Amino acid sequence: MLVVAFCLWPWGQVGNAAEFAEIQQRGQLIVAVKDNVRPMGFKEGSGSLQGFEIDIARRLAEELLGSPEAVELVPVENRDRLAVVMSGEVDLAIARVTATPSRSRVVYFSPAYYLDGAQIITRDPSIRQLSDLAGQAVAVLNASSTIPLLEFRLPQSQLVPVDSYQEAQRLLESGSARAFAADASILTGWVQQYPQYRLLPFQLSTQPLAVVMPKGLQYAQLHSRVNQAIAQWHQEGWLQERAEYWGLPVVEVTPALPWSEGQYLLPEHSR
Repeated sequence: MLVVAFCLWPWGQVGNAAEFAEIQQRGQLIVAVKDNVRPMGFKEGSGSLQGFEIDIARRLAEELLGSPEAVELVPVENRDRLAVVMSGEVDLAIARVTATPSRSRVVYFSPAYYLDGAQIITRDPSIRQLSDLAGQAVAVLNASSTIPLLEFRLPQSQLVPVDSYQEAQRLLESGSARAFAADASILTGWVQQYPQYRLLPFQLSTQPLAVVMPKGLQYAQLHSRVNQAIAQWHQEGWLQERAEYWGLPVVEVTPALPWSEGQYLLPEHSR
């Protein structure tokens, strides 16, 4: 029975992912990225990919292979972000993947390059803090991990489940909801496209976004090189500088920061 269950699981079969020596010989790093999530990875103007995670992919290619151009960027759907790494279709993924214990059973995660988290967006200038939402309608994605956070932090609010960001926007525009709670990395892009909205200056949780790599001792050199690069970028302040460049809210991060949930106030310059 265990064998049958394992085979039915879509991630059960692991392909032949490239080891670091093979990547070096190839001379190109193949990275799964998002192409529709501003400001993490998106297309605009000329159609070329840009964004915070695209910057990371290019710099990682420079660290590993000597050139930021030595990278092939492969757009991927959310449902395939782990599968393409496990099958060997890509060398790694930098695609808004949250490192979790369950996912770490099937893939290897680098240290966090960014702490994402639940945040609240509104167009109402009278809403400045959580207490202003007491008794108000707050939209939230159906089946989202943000729901229990809001139930704890805003027990007196009326949560309005929605099936999409478009539905949430319609509720906000019509006044049927006063605010919307979702991941800060997504809501940042929303504010950039619709400047009449603003993010409230705190996060309700922290979610470590990390580089996804294949699991196994044969990939130890790849793991080590990527981990060293991220640790160095934290120390240099490069990751924070790029996050701020792309307008992302920045929680003060050190590589040793626990990945636990809680409310983190944002630095003044990122509000």
